[in-house]
Amino acid sequence: MQTIRPVESSTPSSPAGSRSDEQLIDQIAGQLHEMVGSLRCAGTGRMVKAGISMTHLHILWVLEHHGDVTMSRLADLLDVSLSNATGLVDRMAERGLVDRVRVPNDRRVVLVQASEQGARIRDEIEAIKQDRLRSILGRLPAARLERVLGAMSDLRDAVVEDIGADHLGDQMHSHGPTPVQS
Repeated sequence: MQTIRPVESSTPSSPAGSRSDEQLIDQIAGQLHEMVGSLRCAGTGRMVKAGISMTHLHILWVLEHHGDVTMSRLADLLDVSLSNATGLVDRMAERGLVDRVRVPNDRRVVLVQASEQGARIRDEIEAIKQDRLRSILGRLPAARLERVLGAMSDLRDAVVEDIGADHLGDQMHSHGPTPVQS
């Protein structure tokens, strides 16, 4: 696991604008990668105890985002073969993480959905992540929190411009009110 290194003061020692956009993008992407990786590693203990792999958790997140899906749709979303997706779902079903449900009006169609246990474990892991993030953010004074909120709003807007709002799903806007832009 990589250790997050403290970042030097954001006050540049050289004239303003001396760093190129590309350099700034590289620095931001690198820092985000380090932080997300560290948070991911810190949160895997609960998953290991529950017998859930990162792949299983990813599938539970996909099902949360897209709802019940057919096996072929799940394979497309995961970018794996149908047989690979079937094997993953088989193992998850054995652990009680997903259910296969037949569509009443077309018994040939089988949907994959998170089971109660799978959704509960996914939500517990998400709650642990949120608690950790709240603890981390709680270390910042109000002025820095305002800066972070502004930067996150800008980043979210860029995500919407790049991949569209439909890819954000309910997760991006169900955890509190959207900040008002001034």
